[in-house]
Amino acid sequence: MSAADRRQRRGHGRHGERGQGLVEFAMLVPMFMVLLLGMLEFGFLINHHMTLQYASREGARAGAAMSDGSVKDSQCGGTTLTAANVDPLVIAAVERVLASPGSMVKLAQITEIRIFKPTAAGADPGTADNIWRYRSSSTSPGNGSNPLVPCVSPSQRLNFYQVSASWSASTRVIGATPDSVGVKISYTYLFTTPLGGALKFFGGQTQVSLPMTDTTIMALEPTS
Repeated sequence: MSAADRRQRRGHGRHGERGQGLVEFAMLVPMFMVLLLGMLEFGFLINHHMTLQYASREGARAGAAMSDGSVKDSQCGGTTLTAANVDPLVIAAVERVLASPGSMVKLAQITEIRIFKPTAAGADPGTADNIWRYRSSSTSPGNGSNPLVPCVSPSQRLNFYQVSASWSASTRVIGATPDSVGVKISYTYLFTTPLGGALKFFGGQTQVSLPMTDTTIMALEPTS
């Protein structure tokens, strides 16, 4: 074999190795992208979940502290409370967290907020639930100037309205064996990254949203 033939064969070998490397790289890139998008999406998901967790805890804390409504609302003018506006103040406590600076939660994606009387096992029986939903426009129910509806801040009213009232605060028991109050937030998480579409590349179904819930239960505190 001549020297020219040997040089030509070595050249073909190098081109073949480069071609093989490009094929392997093209096969690995989608997997690396899915892995990267997955880590980013998981971080966003955890951020949303922590905000929902904090919001439900604040709502339950407010409901437990106000009990039958014999305290004042320090956030919006020191309004004297009654049983009729305990639950609106619970919702206000929830919304302050959801709409706080740095929160990534979108109020319009809150499916509902439930204030409920839990069973002894801590479950939601579904028979004593007060349900609130997001007010999507100025024409939505509950958008009036009801003086019993508190505000999120002195310049902002609630963005939620009540659609079901099955458990009046006036019937909540305090004392040696107090009732407990539960606050459950249901939320539709929308994917931030293209991860949902990327999963279809590997034979899965396109996923663009994920339902999320968080619940906190606290015992009512006796009022003086």
